[in-house]
Amino acid sequence: MIKPPLLAAAALVLAAGPAAAQQTPRPQPARPAAQDLARRGSAFAPRENPSSWASTIRRSERGHVIGNPDAPATLTEFISYTCPHCAAFAARGEPPLEIVLIAPGKLSLEVRTQIHSGLDITAALLAGCGDPAGFKARHQALMLNQAVWLGKARAAPASQQAIWERADKAGRMNAASALGLADLVAAARGQSRAELDACLANDAAARRLIAIDEADTAEFAVRGTPSFALDGKLLADVYGWESLYPVLAARFAPPAN
Repeated sequence: MIKPPLLAAAALVLAAGPAAAQQTPRPQPARPAAQDLARRGSAFAPRENPSSWASTIRRSERGHVIGNPDAPATLTEFISYTCPHCAAFAARGEPPLEIVLIAPGKLSLEVRTQIHSGLDITAALLAGCGDPAGFKARHQALMLNQAVWLGKARAAPASQQAIWERADKAGRMNAASALGLADLVAAARGQSRAELDACLANDAAARRLIAIDEADTAEFAVRGTPSFALDGKLLADVYGWESLYPVLAARFAPPAN
């Protein structure tokens, strides 16, 4: 079932003014750091040095999990590789999440794919191809270059688009080559074309992607992408960084004294 994106993602502008200078130096009480996901010095950031949880990636039953498997909070991100709003979130939302919440082990991020078109199946097969440790690099290569390859797809003749939309083995191989998807992934992780072709030819994996989409739609009532579930509960009216940020700010705010 095709679920078109519902809201456009927008950058969240966060600014803090400089502290006023004191005419007479004197001891001042420490001020709490501002609530800001984009800065390490914020109240979201841990007091200890961040660990390397951002490079810990594993396959899950329905996607890939980035971060501490025992993190106190889990964010599930439902994305489509042909959704421009998802590409915007990958560029603007995933970096601060990784720096401030995932790296220190406070949050794990699970990425799951929703299927809007045949090209989603092709892209998702490539993103999941190979070792789990390379998922993030493959995911970002596809998302951050989406405007280029999706633009080519939209400009292609209708007959060519119909082949890609079938998403059968021949259609997937054709799309990956014609749109440069396989080259993007190979450049991101140094994978061989033979390995990528084997993943594209895997009909069982393609059927599983459709089954995961249907299971998530039934369980979470996902209506559009990107959508998010925090600790297993779908967040209502949250479809991008600008609406996700205040939810995370409330979840990770330090306790009041």
